[in-house]
Amino acid sequence: MKYRSFYRNRTAAFIVIVLLGALVYSCANMSRPGGGPRDTEPPRYLRSKPLPDAINVTGNRIEIDFDEIIQVENPSEKIIVSPPQIEAPKIQAQGKRLRIELLDTLRPNTTYTIDFGDAIVDNNEKNALTGFAFSFSTGESRDSLQISGLLLNAEDLEPITGMLVGVYSNLDDTAFNTLPMERIASSDALGHFTIRNLKPGRYRVVALKDMNRDYHFDNPSEDIAFLDTIVEPYAVRKQYVDSIWVDSLTLDTVITYDYNRFYPDNILLTAFNEGFKSRYMESYERKERNRLDVVFSAPHDSLPLLKPLNFEPRQGWYLLEGNLTNDTLSYWLADSAVYNMDTLRIAMDYYRTDSLNELSLYNDTLQYIYRPPKTQKKKSRKAKTDTLPEVEPTVFMQMTVGIAPKQDVNKPFTIEFATPVAALNSSAFHLSEKKDTLWIPLPDSTYTLVQDTANIRHYYFSHKWKPETTYRFSIDSMAVSDIYGLHTDKYSKDFAVKSMQEYSNLYFAITGVTDSAVVQLLNNSDKVVVEAPVKDGGAEFTYLKPGTYYARLFIDRNGNGKYDTGNYAAKLQPEEVYYYPSSVELKAYWNVEQAWNIYEKAIDLQKPYAIKKNKPKDQKPPEEEEDEEDEYYNNMYDGNYYNNGTTMPNNFTGTQYRSF
Repeated sequence: MKYRSFYRNRTAAFIVIVLLGALVYSCANMSRPGGGPRDTEPPRYLRSKPLPDAINVTGNRIEIDFDEIIQVENPSEKIIVSPPQIEAPKIQAQGKRLRIELLDTLRPNTTYTIDFGDAIVDNNEKNALTGFAFSFSTGESRDSLQISGLLLNAEDLEPITGMLVGVYSNLDDTAFNTLPMERIASSDALGHFTIRNLKPGRYRVVALKDMNRDYHFDNPSEDIAFLDTIVEPYAVRKQYVDSIWVDSLTLDTVITYDYNRFYPDNILLTAFNEGFKSRYMESYERKERNRLDVVFSAPHDSLPLLKPLNFEPRQGWYLLEGNLTNDTLSYWLADSAVYNMDTLRIAMDYYRTDSLNELSLYNDTLQYIYRPPKTQKKKSRKAKTDTLPEVEPTVFMQMTVGIAPKQDVNKPFTIEFATPVAALNSSAFHLSEKKDTLWIPLPDSTYTLVQDTANIRHYYFSHKWKPETTYRFSIDSMAVSDIYGLHTDKYSKDFAVKSMQEYSNLYFAITGVTDSAVVQLLNNSDKVVVEAPVKDGGAEFTYLKPGTYYARLFIDRNGNGKYDTGNYAAKLQPEEVYYYPSSVELKAYWNVEQAWNIYEKAIDLQKPYAIKKNKPKDQKPPEEEEDEEDEYYNNMYDGNYYNNGTTMPNNFTGTQYRSF
């Protein structure tokens, strides 16, 4: 019995040891975790020092604890401290704790706001804590009012991300140019902004793409926006009703919450650039012996003055080829004694931008050097006495005729000469029409040859082309000669014109336009294909290539036919822009008419999703957004954003919308 008990106990112990060994082995071996649901929740606030909305705060360090390990992404860009800080604060994530140190001296009796945007993310899945802001006061009370709205790019209605939006209680127009904004926020991925912790009072609202971090508009190349009206923030006590459900069919409890609703909450800002460009000489070169080129960085209304330094020119020693904006200039040298010189020194007087951003006359000395291209030397051959000397080929004036394989019914074709024209014989240009197998010459009166006003070497050949007709265009030899004595060779080309079955026509019947306006047809990259003015309530487009188009309209306030930006000094807003809210599909040989009320949809809902450039990762496409759209805006806003429409939300007031 004793031996049996001993062995029985030893066997049991052995089994226990084996099991423990197996357990240890299994724990020591690395294996893939069993998994579990993916973390989709952002970090949660737990505690902070000081507490949120604390008063009488004296220290400049803030510590905030979260429920998981965090990271801070792009703090210098995404985290906004208000009032603005001259010296950027130190922001550091340490495990689950976020430390902020404000390096500017704290102002007395001031409410501070730290708006984190979407900078705080968890360590593993990068789930962002959006809309999180922290405030405290150095005085006995905390300012608590706020305003919010939307920031769009004026010309294409794209939401603008990361642009500063601020307020001034100083209502002087010059405050934006001279003083830092008093309280600021940053627009989020969808262009929304909220300026928190405002005092009661009257404010101007502005936005700024702050290039030099001085929080005011002192650089004319910065993007800006401004509201025409004065804003007075206020709050209304409201109730929010929530429901707790046992399951999808059984209601358990209805809970009512009281909360403050802050107004105005639908301010619309449209950002623009005044178009200022610093003017200076970008480059000058001499690619060809007989041409001097100079390029400026910006347009100007006057031309440079030239004074030769190392040669004595004759009258008319150059021919100027410029453009409409006088920023790209070519001087064609007409005097052989001049262009045969390898080095030309020229004094040039021109206007350039000085340190005060003003145009001032500047004198520059340019040295144009021509370096002939290297040519391979031909191997010498012993001359044969029984052969004639080689005849040099005739050099002709070069030209390019831009006739497409199939000519458009409504367009001219172009002729571009390589050198400036000295003489042109229009009677040496011929056009014939093919009828059956015969070529019938057309009278000169049926076509025109017109020189381009912007490019002196460019000409347009126009005719009222007949669809599905074949033409022959020809030029006689020596029809055109250049300033160097060269002339053109003879030329001939046959071409056909497209049929009407290859085109579509589109007409927009437009309501809501009380001023002159222009409609632009766009491709799927939001680029302008063609534009037409609004006449008698409509805009017509003919001879369009079949395909998918989008449309944009701008109010042409000054009637110049082009889109004009704004100007802060003149208190001039950019011209208003509207989008047709869907695409237009055109098929061959179709005539399409579309009704378009430019105020039918709010500004922020007009631009079709397909051509939007700003598409945040978490933004749903329109088919998924449609069911949630009304609920979203009912919860966030009492109305959407309008420029100056007849369809306005019921709570519209003059301070909530931009008026023109």
